[in-house]
This record gives sequence, C-alpha cells and structure tokens, in this order.
Amino acid sequence: MKIIQYIIPILVLPILISCGGEDTNMNKEIENEEISNSIVITPPQFELGKMELGTFSNQTFHKIVKANGMLDVPPENKSTVSAYFGGYVKNISLLQGQKIAKGQTLFTLESPDYIQVQQDFLESKSQLSYLKSDYERQKELSSSNVSSQKTFLKAESDYKTTLARYESLKMKLQLMNINSNSVTELNLSSTIAVKAPISGFVTSVLATKGMFLNPSDIALTIMNTDHMHIELNIFEQDLTSVAIGQEVSFSFENGRTPYEAVVHLINKAIDTEKRTVKVHCHFKNESDALSLTPGMFVEAEIYASTDSSLALPINSVVSIENKSYVLLQKKSSKDQLEFEKVEVKVGQTNRDYIEILNAGDFGKKAQILTYGAFNLIQE
Repeated sequence: MKIIQYIIPILVLPILISCGGEDTNMNKEIENEEISNSIVITPPQFELGKMELGTFSNQTFHKIVKANGMLDVPPENKSTVSAYFGGYVKNISLLQGQKIAKGQTLFTLESPDYIQVQQDFLESKSQLSYLKSDYERQKELSSSNVSSQKTFLKAESDYKTTLARYESLKMKLQLMNINSNSVTELNLSSTIAVKAPISGFVTSVLATKGMFLNPSDIALTIMNTDHMHIELNIFEQDLTSVAIGQEVSFSFENGRTPYEAVVHLINKAIDTEKRTVKVHCHFKNESDALSLTPGMFVEAEIYASTDSSLALPINSVVSIENKSYVLLQKKSSKDQLEFEKVEVKVGQTNRDYIEILNAGDFGKKAQILTYGAFNLIQE
C-alpha cells in the first residue's frame, strides 16, 4: 500500500510540471503577439517618413456599373458632301481639320452640261410668256364659243408642259447653286460651286483637282462637334441597375482627369452578338467637350446607387494574406509614438477612401496612421 502511495505522487508530478510548462508557453506567445502588434517610432522618424494621422469620416460610396464606349455626335452633325451633277473638279483647297461655315464654297466643278441646262432654262422662259398669253386668249375664245375646244386644249397642253419644264430647270439651277434670276444669254457659266451643308470641321478630303466627280462619289466629309455626347455599352445583366438621370464618371485611356456626365437615354434593343445595350450620356459641362474629339475611346463608371458610411483613406489600410490592418495610435510622447496593428473589415471603395465595416470598434477620436502605414507594417 505504501508503494502505491509513493507511486501516485511520482506519476502526478510530471503531469503538473507539463501543465505548468504549457501555461508558461501560452503566456510567452501572448506576450510575443502583443509585442509584434506594437510598433514604436520616434518623432524624427515620423517627420522623415512624411507620415500623417487622421480619423474616420463619412464618405459617399457608389454601386458602380462599369462600361466603355466612345465620344460621338448626333447624326445631323455629320455630312458627306457630293455633287448633284457630275463634273470635273476645277478648284479645291481644303485640308483635314479645317473649320468651315454653312454655305461656304467648298470646291467648284466644271462641265458643258451646266451650260446646256441654262440654255434650256432660258428657252423655256422665253416660250412661256408667249404660250401663257396664247393659252389665256384661247380660253376666252373657247368660253365664247368663238374658237374650237380642240384649239384651246392644244394651247393649254403646250403652256402647262412648258411651265413644268421651266420649273424643273429652275430647280436644277437651284441645286447647282445658280441664281435663276441672274441667268441671261450673256452670262452663261460652265462652272458651279458646291457649298457646305453644315458648319463644322473637314474630316476627310477624297476629291482632287482635275478628277471627274460623279453624283454618287463622296468628295469630302464634315463633322460638327457641337452637342458631343458619350455612347456607352453596358452588359445586359447591368441593364436593371441603370436609369436615366444617373451620374457618370468617365476618363480616357491613361487619362488622369475624370469627366462628369449624366445618363440621358437607354436603348431598348440588345446587341445579339455582344449582349450589350447602348447608353446615351450628355456632358454635365458642355465646355468639357471643346478640347475633345469624336471617336475617342472612354472608360466609364455609372453610379447606380449611393450610400454613406465611415471610411479611411485608402493608404491607411494594408492588406496581408487576405487580411486588412491599420495602425492605431496608442501612446504619444516627446520621445516616441506607439502604434498598434489592428485588423479591420473593409467594404466598398472609391477613388480615395475605403469603407471600414467595423469602425464602431474604434473610439470617435481614434487616431489612425493614414500615410506611411505600409512600410511600418511590412518591416
């Protein structure tokens, strides 16, 4: 029996020693963890690293629908210029990018056919006065039964046929930009001027001096950059999130300056190949479009919804192994500044701020290292 009594304490002793050892190791780990989460620097180090302190602030976050597209102008602001009548290009002195005004002469054409039209017009005009007086005379004679109905009908037919021809030739002269009132037997012209249908800028010149220009040939193209807009493409799954009146922020490739726009129209047709929908947006500030050119590719963010929450500057948060941390100031003195590495839960982001979901765990006056945290945590 005594042997058993002695054996038991001996067996229990290693167990007690073992348990005591585990408690000691656990305490050491806790202490080490606390030490590793604590970072101490001196004021000169703080100033040399250009570090900054800040607090939580309410920031606006948007649910964003990403899109891309390009700048464009309305269809009525684009024009292809050709001639109604074929002819040889006599004079043209246009360059791409040149600004022109509506009604300005773009180039001139030359052809003997133009002289023939003017000749036919003058002949019809001279015949018309005679045929009109004869028609009116035969009408009176016919009503008095002095002249036969056949003679009256012949006079009426000749007059109306010539009148139709006269008006037709007059319209042709108008299309040639020739004033019919100024056409006389002494000033027939073999050239016509082709004028600008809209104001804008020359975007391409296809005609050259001396070439024969058919009515179906395009001589040049003009674009008016007034009322420039943004044509965006969104995927069909984002269609329910986009509405007229929503704000849009867009920029160009490698562009740093964002521009603002507003959703104006949403197309009702879906591109069956790309599964995208066109969204028509207008500039918030029309003057922003003055330095831009139609056709430029844009990357845009449509603000589908907006909310506000507590956030910190993006540089405050450091991500390590799928976890996010900030440096919370614990102590401050003349000799040193002490920070504690604290894990945070992050949410939405915008260009400058990141939402902190557990901001309530911090005090209202909590001071966070907003600039310089990355280097301290990594070290």
